[in-house]
Amino acid sequence: MTFSSVSTPRRLYGDLTNCTYLVALKLECFWPNRLVDEFFIRVHQHYFHDCSLSGRLLRDPPNRILGPFIAVPVLVTLLMTALVVWRSKRSEGIM
Repeated sequence: MTFSSVSTPRRLYGDLTNCTYLVALKLECFWPNRLVDEFFIRVHQHYFHDCSLSGRLLRDPPNRILGPFIAVPVLVTLLMTALVVWRSKRSEGIM
């Protein structure tokens, strides 16, 4: 089996599947089996260990984007807590 730059992972997995199936037939083994599954897992871990489902490597967003997603909920939580405390103290004398 030759690997070209045009081959996709789906095509490579298909070729690898066919190859393991033919080897299992020649050895008169059941297919798929535990050894074939372990082989596929090892191949995937070796060649595709840093791939994501979309094909891009996942990383954290830059701080200028991540900062507001952290700061806004924290500030809203503090503001709501302060508002509840303030309102509960104001209404104590009114009855």
